[in-house]
Amino acid sequence: MAAKRTYGDPCGIARALDLLGERWALLVVRELVLGPKRFTDLRAGLPNLSPDVLAQRLRDLERDGVVRRRKLPPPAGSRVYELTGWGRELEPILLALGRWGSRAPLPPGDAQLGVDAMVLALRTQFDPSAAGGLSATCELRLGEHHFRARVGAGRLDLARAGAEDAEDADAIIETDPGTLAAVLWHGRRLADARRAGAIRIDGSLPAVERFLRLFPPPAPAASG
Repeated sequence: MAAKRTYGDPCGIARALDLLGERWALLVVRELVLGPKRFTDLRAGLPNLSPDVLAQRLRDLERDGVVRRRKLPPPAGSRVYELTGWGRELEPILLALGRWGSRAPLPPGDAQLGVDAMVLALRTQFDPSAAGGLSATCELRLGEHHFRARVGAGRLDLARAGAEDAEDADAIIETDPGTLAAVLWHGRRLADARRAGAIRIDGSLPAVERFLRLFPPPAPAASG
């Protein structure tokens, strides 16, 4: 086995990069911020990452105490990966990094935003001052993945939703990450997306329109 690479620098930043600086490592952590996943789920969220490299990154992160494996109880019985307590401390760091990186130009090509990346982008772009006195709950359905977004007291709480969570939602928004990103940040009008069937709304349309205004597009980074 090759020796672990290190910067050999006692600075905390350097030591963090010793653990997370390998390519794909931070994106593996990103995929686990919203909860445990099976290996196949991680592969789906990182389609450009080979299974061998994913397995190696998981071994590295597990060895370093950032990720752990556990077996789900019956009847599922499958093995999942999840962040340790120390690993979960990376969430605000990842959100800050995402907020900073969202001001950079988009990469070339037509790569699609993943579900977990979209949900974390909502967290990074949430503007508490725009929430004002709004108190509302929306269920966000991105394909088979459902999330509950509750806004109140200038805060956004966003987590995976259970089947019962839609019952008291003010609205249900059903779409895909690319369409949602286009409406929020790339100039596509909500009405146009609805007419095309790319977004379906069940419940209060005014609540959805107000909700979508809570995530303003990032300002481009200054060039000088």
